[in-house]
Amino acid sequence: MSIRLLARELYRLRLEVERLERELASAAAGQEEKIEAELRAARAERGRLRAALDGRKDSPGKPR
Repeated sequence: MSIRLLARELYRLRLEVERLERELASAAAGQEEKIEAELRAARAERGRLRAALDGRKDSPGKPR
């Protein structure tokens, strides 16, 4: 995956995490657990993509 696509996906996930955090803050008692699970998954994916993007930026000129 190219750096541009990783960055775009990371941005999308950042917005998703922010949306879920706002949703969790105003969620009803029955919905909290579901939103927390979605938020954990989104944060994990965001971290994975961030690590991949950092790895791609740190590796200079590796042949593909």
